[in-house]
Amino acid sequence: MSQHSSSSLSLFKNLVGIKFQLYNSLFTSLPFHRIEKTGIMLSLLQANCEDGYKKRMSPGEILQDFFQRHTAYEKEQDQLDLLFRFVQYVERQVVLFDALEDAAFTEVNDMSGAGTLKHLESEVVQKNVDEELSRKLSDFAIRLVLTAHPTQFYPGSVLGIINDLSRAIKENNVNQINTYLQQLGKTPFFKKQKPTPYDEAVSMIWYLENVFYNACGRIISLLKTQFPEATEEARPVIRMGFWPGGDRDGNPFVTAQTTRKVADALRGAAIKCYYLDVRRLKRRLTFEGVENILQELETKLYRNIFIPEYQVDISADEILDTLKRIREIVIYQHNALFVNMLNGLINRVEVFGLYFASLDIRQESSVHGKLYEYLAEKGLISSTYLKAGDAEKRKILGNLEPLKSLDIEDMMVHETMASVQAIEYIQRTNGEQGCNRYIISQCNSALNVMEVLGLFYLAGWKRDTVKIDVVPLFETIDDLQQAAGVMKELYDDEVYMTHLRRRGSVQTIMLGFSDGTKDGGYLMANWSIYKAKVELTEISRQYGIDVVFFDGRGGPPARGGGKTHKFYSSLGHKIANREIQLTIQGQTVSSNFGTVDAAQFNIEQLLHAGISNDLFSEKNVTLSANEEALISELAEASFGAYIGLKNHPYFLEYLSHVSPLRFYAETNIGSRPAKRGGGRLSLKDLRAIPFVGAWSQLKQNVTGYFGVGTAMKKLDAEGRWSEVQDLYDQSPFFRTLCDNCEMAMKKCFFPLTAYIADHPVYGEIWRQIHDEYELTKMYLTKLNGKAELMASYPVEQLSVQMRERIVLPLLTIQQYAISKVREMDEQLVQTPMRSVYEKLAMRCSFGIINAGRNSA
Repeated sequence: MSQHSSSSLSLFKNLVGIKFQLYNSLFTSLPFHRIEKTGIMLSLLQANCEDGYKKRMSPGEILQDFFQRHTAYEKEQDQLDLLFRFVQYVERQVVLFDALEDAAFTEVNDMSGAGTLKHLESEVVQKNVDEELSRKLSDFAIRLVLTAHPTQFYPGSVLGIINDLSRAIKENNVNQINTYLQQLGKTPFFKKQKPTPYDEAVSMIWYLENVFYNACGRIISLLKTQFPEATEEARPVIRMGFWPGGDRDGNPFVTAQTTRKVADALRGAAIKCYYLDVRRLKRRLTFEGVENILQELETKLYRNIFIPEYQVDISADEILDTLKRIREIVIYQHNALFVNMLNGLINRVEVFGLYFASLDIRQESSVHGKLYEYLAEKGLISSTYLKAGDAEKRKILGNLEPLKSLDIEDMMVHETMASVQAIEYIQRTNGEQGCNRYIISQCNSALNVMEVLGLFYLAGWKRDTVKIDVVPLFETIDDLQQAAGVMKELYDDEVYMTHLRRRGSVQTIMLGFSDGTKDGGYLMANWSIYKAKVELTEISRQYGIDVVFFDGRGGPPARGGGKTHKFYSSLGHKIANREIQLTIQGQTVSSNFGTVDAAQFNIEQLLHAGISNDLFSEKNVTLSANEEALISELAEASFGAYIGLKNHPYFLEYLSHVSPLRFYAETNIGSRPAKRGGGRLSLKDLRAIPFVGAWSQLKQNVTGYFGVGTAMKKLDAEGRWSEVQDLYDQSPFFRTLCDNCEMAMKKCFFPLTAYIADHPVYGEIWRQIHDEYELTKMYLTKLNGKAELMASYPVEQLSVQMRERIVLPLLTIQQYAISKVREMDEQLVQTPMRSVYEKLAMRCSFGIINAGRNSA
């Protein structure tokens, strides 16, 4: 263990571990029913669980033993009441742990160390690459896209308490800590109603206002201070994106009206931030020639926030021109007093404009196909479209004329066209950057892309004024393998290439990690995305197109999360690196970007990864031909193992009856249904979030490792282990894949479900998964030479261990509740208690997923 790792681990133990034990004792003063007894009883249950699993007892046996030894409760209802109280108690323990980690962030992490801008400065000086940095910054950027995907169980009120509690802990203010813990006790965690898409947008806007606004401002100021020449003409290196209110894929509750309303909210939030900053500036810039200009700006901003008819009375350029005029006066007439404050606001306006974050529109490809079929059947476009082949259809789409009326009876067609009108409205009020991308999920052909471009022609946009980037999203293993062929067809299409040239010859392509993993398993999904990026970069360069990759990443490694910045820093020059674009979903928003310090640190890590990959990478390619062949072989073997599991006749039934999958829809954490379409549950329609999240709560995390051990065993049996070891030692890309695999496995706990091993229906699947886990663990520890998983990251390892221990009682209670429901199903018993057990299983999800921080 390095000296820094040892120091960080010691700090973590003191600032998080010991303080958790100390402040945890304050929970006895929380205003719960019989709180003292609940706390004491929970610690007894904790001990019972740890002891019981060592004895191979089932969750049901552990709880029955607990009730007999430590309580006088004999009635089922009394026992359930106590279990619900335990759930409430543990939920709040998790909040305390989150707040402690947030408070310790700047102490535990080296804010000037590897991967930070300070570190970049020393590297640039040491290697004398100032000119190269200027060239890189001239067109490099990262785009963080906040999504509405439902993996965040904390309501807004609780997020606020975490923020305040973290600050009180940092200041060691025991009275405030106690007060906030009491507030926590009185604040409900459970949402009685599903949030609307607008509610989800408001929750995410909170992060823009309170975290990203300040963090991004700090980073831009740092860059301009550290690299004044390199950043003089550069565009802002940070852009924010936004999906809530624009992501229509499978969410019937998102309408064009929602999209407009969210865009207005984003604009209003940005202007409010500027207004507050201008008021702060007024207190400092009390100089002659400045006061009146600032007052006029404040008035205009105020009108835009509070008086509806003034909504478009100001532009981002006008704000910037005004601030720069003030800066000239301050520099030349007032000794540059407080010019840093002024520069800070200018930087923020340059980053956020009047849109705060670019609102993306996303829709599933089949919707557009049905739209054109409807229009052709009604004679609104050429009826030959119905029988034409793909190439002929693309030609028809490229020559579409505007519809005479957009007032169409069919609701799906009407809403789709209304979305196009909403984009026009947003570009007019928030600026072009406010909404200029249309993402097509389940994209598998060039026709799917032209269908979207055709929508704008139908809506009356002139060909040379379509300021929209059409972004195909390739998700399944098959789609990823066909992606380069699809883009070649598009690049050969004269209409589409003309459109691309008008957009600066830049093509954004989105790649989905989540569905790829669900479709082909962990290793094959990551390998397929890598190969797709190489092929897409090559074909795009052949046609003179700058390709930008937008990664659809979730929280856990199984959905492209984990140590994300290490992936980007491991890429060579074979994969386009003009920008880093990725989704920030659910828990990842609060865990990695929940405070200004954490957000600044993690954004700097991404910036450093993208810049250093170009400036300092000694590898022209990420992987040599031999390394590619070896990973391809491993991926194929792992894919075979994963498909074998997925094709088990009871696979989906196992997940549905042993995990809390079927209770996902009742958690009221997101507006979007858990699956696409209606009817019976199928693996194809099941969304990646509930799929991965269910495995996570089951503590089996299949999608984060399954097949990896089998693949390594195959090469080992062929006497080729040294090749795998060399690959791990020499390839940062493969090593990061393995590191993330370890993280997924560290969060597994098979004793929880060991009682399933002998189940007549599900026992075989449990044993198959457990055997693969043990096999993968053996080979990963053999690779890294460590005795334990995640031993290379001791702070994160300890954090995972402590969090898993906190929720062990919840895991036990949830499995007990699920097993009771399953027994009722198997025995065809109808009883009112069934709904109580279902609610108990669902309520446990809150604490379990929040504790995991990147579990879904």
